[in-house]
Amino acid sequence: MTHTLLINPTITSRSSARFPLSLLNLAATLDRTGQSRIIDGNVDRDVVNETLRAMEGDRFDAVGISVMGGPQLAPAIALSKAIRARHPRVPITWGGYFPTLNTEAALAAPYVDYAIRGQGEQTFSELVAALGKAAVPDVAAIAGLSWKHGGAIVHNAPRHFTYTDPGRVLPYDKLGDPRRYLARTYLGRRTVAHQAAIGCRFHCTFCGVAAMFGGTTMLSSAERLDRDLRYFKHELGADSVQYFDNNFFDREEDMIPLLEVMARHELPWWCFARSDALLKLSDHAWKLVRKSKLRMAYIGAESPSGQMLKEIRKGTRPDQTVAAVEMCRRHGVIPELSFMVAPPENTEEETEHTFEFIRELKKINPHTEIVIYVYTPLPVHSQHEKDRAKRPSAPLFDLNGEQVVFPTTVEEWAQPQWVNYTCHADAPWLTDRMRQRIHDFVTVLRCRYPTVQDMRSPPWAKRALSTAASWRYRFRRYDRPWELNLANRLVRLRMPQVSGL
Repeated sequence: MTHTLLINPTITSRSSARFPLSLLNLAATLDRTGQSRIIDGNVDRDVVNETLRAMEGDRFDAVGISVMGGPQLAPAIALSKAIRARHPRVPITWGGYFPTLNTEAALAAPYVDYAIRGQGEQTFSELVAALGKAAVPDVAAIAGLSWKHGGAIVHNAPRHFTYTDPGRVLPYDKLGDPRRYLARTYLGRRTVAHQAAIGCRFHCTFCGVAAMFGGTTMLSSAERLDRDLRYFKHELGADSVQYFDNNFFDREEDMIPLLEVMARHELPWWCFARSDALLKLSDHAWKLVRKSKLRMAYIGAESPSGQMLKEIRKGTRPDQTVAAVEMCRRHGVIPELSFMVAPPENTEEETEHTFEFIRELKKINPHTEIVIYVYTPLPVHSQHEKDRAKRPSAPLFDLNGEQVVFPTTVEEWAQPQWVNYTCHADAPWLTDRMRQRIHDFVTVLRCRYPTVQDMRSPPWAKRALSTAASWRYRFRRYDRPWELNLANRLVRLRMPQVSGL
């Protein structure tokens, strides 16, 4: 029997920890033929020492580490180095978004032996089986795997995505008490995280999901969703659900069976959605949406420019954003809109245009939530192979007119400027003046309209900040809102683009 250690490096605070769904799905697959253990760095804060203690007390055939780019990269590096130093013969595999988008950089690290591209359940299961059979495993035929051979990096054939049902709820008991992952949110006092579908059939140029899944979407069966929701509601005591689906609403005919299940359970929920998909829903579908208690939908509006939406391959139009905001208002759903400002071309013009568009949307529905990011497209090497072949990306240039050169090592990607790039917080073509302009607008906007997701700040403080920001917002006096910055040191309003639901 193979024995595998699965680790989720620290990426958030303990209070913001949610189920490590990727590792739970891996464990469900690995446990069919072997054993696995999960260490979650978001809960086990001393994740390095916890990992070393586990490896000293037990024998593992392999270690699998789930790695997102951005702030999870540095903890993943520290963890991998510690394992390699103490247990040099145990193979280390990285899986998840970072090794999928930056495979060469991941395998250039001496502490990473294998990288899994895309979906990992079957690929990692086959790899662990091979590692358990021979000192020199034969991995050349394992689809979706990249590895080192004689100083060179080998990329095996890609693996097609599948959505397999483990036949039972995921092994949440491997996390200790699963109830400690339930959080108090805007939705309820015990919100659970879940994923009923993976992937997205669209190809946005800035989105890691597009690179990860290559335009594929797979939905859970209604039977599986019903089984999971019954477990959450009756075994864990959950009273609401945050769906981490990459794109919850897709085709209505596929969604109806799932909505019928959710309508029976009536657990308030949050999800990702697209404006065009919401507009296509029939009256019957909206009836199910209301009965199932959808409270908030995160919609990628991205830009008020039809041309930019076309260039980034979003597949929606600005008028659909406006219509979706109005439709959500009629059905009692709060639209949470994300926008990408400061593109490499026409940076200031596009940014100011977005600010004005946001103001118009607030007039239509003042309850609309706004999340603002900097537009940072994926490097060419990170794009899905199908997208690279269709349309070559235009080169990017920094403030000095020099072409942007992306990192080639894990350590470079972990530097602050590239963490910010990955998190859509900064870009090489932004001037200090533009950064300040964006920061000031966001400050005035979030003070004028504090998010309903903020469960920590007292209502009187949010009202006071809204009043204080009203004149600046009304007269577009965003520059240097010193009094709001000072007040935020005391109140500390929640920022959805940083902490999420």
